[in-house]
Amino acid sequence: MTFSMDNLSNKNCLIIGLGKTGLSCARFLADRAMGIVMMDTRENVSLAADIQNEYPQILVKTGGLDQDWLLKADMIILSPGVDPRLPEIVMAREAGIEIVGDIELFARYTDAPVVAITGSNGKSTVTTLLALMAQVSGKNIRAGGNLGTPALDLLAEIAPDFYILELSSFQLETVRSLNAFAAAVLNISPDHMDRYDSLGEYVQAKETIYNGDGVMVINRDDSTVLGMTQADRNVIGFSLQPSAGVDFGLIERDGIVFLAEGDEPLLAVEQLKIVGSHNLANALAALALGSAMALPMSSMLSA
Repeated sequence: MTFSMDNLSNKNCLIIGLGKTGLSCARFLADRAMGIVMMDTRENVSLAADIQNEYPQILVKTGGLDQDWLLKADMIILSPGVDPRLPEIVMAREAGIEIVGDIELFARYTDAPVVAITGSNGKSTVTTLLALMAQVSGKNIRAGGNLGTPALDLLAEIAPDFYILELSSFQLETVRSLNAFAAAVLNISPDHMDRYDSLGEYVQAKETIYNGDGVMVINRDDSTVLGMTQADRNVIGFSLQPSAGVDFGLIERDGIVFLAEGDEPLLAVEQLKIVGSHNLANALAALALGSAMALPMSSMLSA
């Protein structure tokens, strides 16, 4: 579902975090929201002066989170590095104020298909490789998110064929509206345990990427990811073992190991431009996502 500018024109928006993502939110909201306040818990923030110079209509407050201003907001936009469990944020949520992040705003304001990638490891590699495959295939794509360009800065008047987004667990915490055309959780291992009370909370954040009804790309070698599979969804798997059907895996022919789709050899592993056993899984994941996007196999293999 997409929203019109009118959905923000009567809202006071408060952005927490004066970093790269916060600045992208400010740019996006500058001509859309009725009022904008930006806050940061840090006292001295290098971007504060730049923001006020470029957007004099934005009020910038540093050195803490002012509860009065938080409670005046209609919507609070959290930067990924801001812990939503902070007491001030919890109080605002309990007061009924909507808490979102940049990816939630992005999802509300685009109709173009989104391919979303997360995982404890490899997500930047897979995002970059998939973007290259799509470009070689002649697709107009815009890639970014946690990697490179913030998602809101990718929004274009003329929608691309696909947005390809790398997403972190922090970004996924505040996502509700994303219905990705295809999505992948590459793998799960304990990470950011200073942010989460348990591995289960971290996994729950990652699993949000599969919300909706798009194609689920599943790592069949990771039991946690495999457990996210939904029976009523279109699923493409990848594995470092031989695979069947539409799944991607590895097979051996005459002593040579190949990337394969089902039992069909595609490319000898020794011909891969990226090296290392971990990159075999990354290449297979990118092929699975590209297959979901209906990219020509010949173009993907030449990328």
